[in-house]
Amino acid sequence: MKVLVAEKIAQSGIDLLKDQFDVDIKTDLTPASLLECVGDYDAIIVRSATKVTKEVLDRGVNLKVVGRAGNGVDNIDLEAATLKGIIVVNTPTSNNISTAEHTIALMLALARKIPQANMSLKENRWDRGKYKGTELFGKTVAVMGLGRIGSIVATRLRAFGMKVIGYDPYINDERFQKIGVEKVTKVEEIMKRADFITLHLPKTDQTLGIIGKKELDMAKPNLMIVNCARGGLVDEEALFDALKEKKIAGAAMDVYKTEPKDGSFDHPFLQLDNIVLTPHLGASTMEAQENVGIAIAEQVSQALKGNIVSAVNLSGLRVHDMDILSPYLKMAEILGKLYYAIDDEPIKKVEITYSGDIIEQETKLITLSYLSGLLNGIVEERVNFVNAEFIVKNMGIEVVEGVTRKLEHYTNLVSIKIYTKKGCTTFAGTIFGKEEIRIVNFFGYDVDIVPTPHILVIKNIDKPGVIGQIGTIIGLSGINIASMKVSRIKGNEEALMILNVDNALSKENIKMMENVDGILKVCQINL
Repeated sequence: MKVLVAEKIAQSGIDLLKDQFDVDIKTDLTPASLLECVGDYDAIIVRSATKVTKEVLDRGVNLKVVGRAGNGVDNIDLEAATLKGIIVVNTPTSNNISTAEHTIALMLALARKIPQANMSLKENRWDRGKYKGTELFGKTVAVMGLGRIGSIVATRLRAFGMKVIGYDPYINDERFQKIGVEKVTKVEEIMKRADFITLHLPKTDQTLGIIGKKELDMAKPNLMIVNCARGGLVDEEALFDALKEKKIAGAAMDVYKTEPKDGSFDHPFLQLDNIVLTPHLGASTMEAQENVGIAIAEQVSQALKGNIVSAVNLSGLRVHDMDILSPYLKMAEILGKLYYAIDDEPIKKVEITYSGDIIEQETKLITLSYLSGLLNGIVEERVNFVNAEFIVKNMGIEVVEGVTRKLEHYTNLVSIKIYTKKGCTTFAGTIFGKEEIRIVNFFGYDVDIVPTPHILVIKNIDKPGVIGQIGTIIGLSGINIASMKVSRIKGNEEALMILNVDNALSKENIKMMENVDGILKVCQINL
């Protein structure tokens, strides 16, 4: 597989990738040249400058993974990636400490006017009286966004003796209490109370320009704002006017609405002396860069190998223990492959019920694995955890999940009911021991099958002689039968025969079986 590294990451991350893949490093690509070459790659790694647009994703016919070395992913078209089944991964925790420390450094530099004083001395001026600062102690700081970085900043600012209030509509009250932050639900209240504001929100339609002219007009005249999160959270034109007219005391900015990939930086903020500016340095520490490089390489590597990763476009899933979950994912994918191998009636609804100890795990991921197995091979798109829900919705298939602790025969069970206009059929699987997969219900028949690469499923009239004839045909074909299970439903004249065979049978062999008296259907499943 081929990986394109389109922006600079730590050499340790590149070395990790080169041990496993064919890696090209092209950090000077223009948008046009990226479009020309992206089709050659299975994965692309970017930072914040490269725009992974819908057009890039459409041209990336082999793309399976987009890796963002860093936290935010607003330079990647997530919706387009999700619809195409392209996994998007990032490194949300690798630069947490670095960004939090840079936030506090900017706040201190702003409060104590350190950059201005430093420049004054370098110009041979001793302007001690000119650069009188303000203390953080006793002041009210509003932390907007109490995610990973915001929480770290809040904790450290409490140690400065500041009163910390917070705004984050997606964080519950218990989280606010745990980190010792007073919850504020309205931006207007933040503006009226805060002496300092630091932003740690994602960039969305709701947060873009969350502090604008209206909000700045409400602010205290001593307010200082720090933004190390995403450019555009603060309306830059409104902030420029507020600083120029001394409506607020100052600002410190590490991110901007538009950032140059390289070269000069021409911005109205440069005209002001009450603002501290840095060129997006939040993650720019030796430790953070090393961590980010290794983390994104590992994420991309695992995704290309088909392993479960914490994808951005699989948000909300909490995978606690992959050693426990992995066999269930494999079993669910196998269960998914069974229906369309036997029937072609369109599905109206799928009910998935989890029973026993598996309900303590992230069952949503098992459901996505089942849907991937069900749909791969019957739709044009590549189906995986990322786009499975989109595809079933577009196909008009209703998916219902349920859990129960009630069990009769197994310590865990994944049960499937498939509804079509003709009725309902069932499948079920369990895990014996640590990872032994067993299919225990197949099309409504109770069975006990260990899935193997080649399985024959035969429905027949329940009468003597059928099994012998089938065995003879398989024997004459030179293929060995590893195991055979037969099941029937009481009161039903039909029986089910399931055989694990060492190799796939030819179409001619299948046709011979279909011609045996009493055979209703022969299906070959290749897992």
